[in-house]
Parts: sequence; structure tokens; C-alpha cells
Amino acid sequence: MTERYDCTDCNESLYGQKYILKEENPYCIKCYESLFSHNCEVCQKLIACTSKDLSYKDRHWHSDCFLCIKCSRSLADRPFATKDDMLMCTDCYSNEYSSKCHACLKTIMPGSKKMEHKGNSWHENCFTCNRCQQPIGTRSFIQKDASNYCLPCYEKQFALQCIQCKKPITTGGVNYRDQPWHKECFVCIGCKQQLAGQRFTSRDDFAYCFDCFCNLFAKKCAYCTTPISGLGGSKYISFEQRQWHNSCFNCKKCSVSLVGRGFLTCKDDIFCPDCGKDF
Repeated sequence: MTERYDCTDCNESLYGQKYILKEENPYCIKCYESLFSHNCEVCQKLIACTSKDLSYKDRHWHSDCFLCIKCSRSLADRPFATKDDMLMCTDCYSNEYSSKCHACLKTIMPGSKKMEHKGNSWHENCFTCNRCQQPIGTRSFIQKDASNYCLPCYEKQFALQCIQCKKPITTGGVNYRDQPWHKECFVCIGCKQQLAGQRFTSRDDFAYCFDCFCNLFAKKCAYCTTPISGLGGSKYISFEQRQWHNSCFNCKKCSVSLVGRGFLTCKDDIFCPDCGKDF
């Protein structure tokens, strides 16, 4: 007796019939298509097992339905791109969505390397220094007057030179007395701390921070012995080559302020008229 050879799903005999093996199990054409074939994304009809099934990201098409949504050219065996699940040939995609090179004005094709800066795009080989014409790539650059320059070329052509170290100033310079300085070069002549953004003054063409200037040049208060800067409109009292902070100009005995009042002196001390009567 001959062994039967039946469809795995419907059990109909497959002798003399076309069938398809899937995972070593035989299926008649009808059962195979109902169980395993896909519907076309475009026409929604079943993709028969005898037809070519083109798939992309779990979606399926008949070969004749796999077309560019814009120009209707077949995408079978042709590069394509997608936008919002729509299939497009690379030409249509580029015309619709790809950036244009800021230098040569040609389309930057999908998948090709491009450089971007402040909303503009370039082909990698078009993104060059305006002076030396060499590709900038991932190196640092500076944009001036809509042109790009590598740092060495920018420094040669545009950068000011620091009055102190004589090197180019590319970022964060300081202008003092119409002369350019690096921030790190513009320092107090005394303590060497940076002066940019700090209170400072100058003497004999040298810049000093507030503390150094006071310690070196300011007169000392006769009472507290700390410097009297006189900067920023601060007031002080001067008498017979001696100076006092306003807040220190007080009677030695009763501590009343003598600013704007008469006073008496005894050696190095000052007294109000009332306390001075005792001497």
C-alpha cells in the first residue's frame, strides 16, 4: 500500500499537485498562500507564491507595485529612500528633501557625508578654508563675512596680536588704551592676577588691581593704618600730612565723629573741643 502525501493544513492529497515545503512541511498552494503569503502595500491584493515578494521593514509589495511615489519608476533593483513611510527613488528624494551645498549649490545625496554650520550644509569636499582652499573637515574654524577659515589662515589674515605676548588673539580679547590683549595676558603688574572684569587702575602706564594699587601707593589712615584708596568717590580727611578715613576721623576720647566739626590735636591724637579742654 502506497503511503499518502497530504497537505499539512487541509490534508488533501498532494500527489500530482504543486506544493510548497515550509520548515519541511508540505502545503498545497491554496493553503500556503492563505497561511503565509502577504498582501501588497499598494494594491492590497495577495502576493501569490509564484510572484516576486519585495519587502522592506515588514512591509511587502508586488514587484510591479514597488514604485517611487513621485515619478512612478520601479524601485526594484534601484536605490531608494523613505519619507513618512513613502517610497521614493533617490533622485526624487533629493529634489524634495535633501540639502543643497552652500558652496556648489548641488544636491547633497542621501547617505553622503555632509558638513553643517548655522543652518547651512556643504559636501565634505566643498567645506574648505576660503584662504588656503584645503578641506576643513572636523578641524576648528572661524566664520567671517560668510566665509570659513581654518584657524591658521584666520590668524594670519585677520587676528590682532596681543601687545604683551605678540601672539594672535582669536577669542576673548581685552582692549585697554586702544591696545589688544589676551585676557590671560592682561594682569596686575604686582600680583599677576587677571584684570578682565575686575576693578583696576594704572600708574606710570602699568595696570594694578585695586588691592595692589592701594598697598603700593595709597596713603595709610592715621587711625586704622589701612590704605585710603580714594577710588570710587570714597571720601577721606587730610590734615598736616596725615589722612583718615571719614569713618576713622573720631575723637580719641569720646569717639564722636569730627567730620565737619572743629577739633584739637595733641601729638598724634585728635579730640573734639569738649574733650580737648582737659589738655
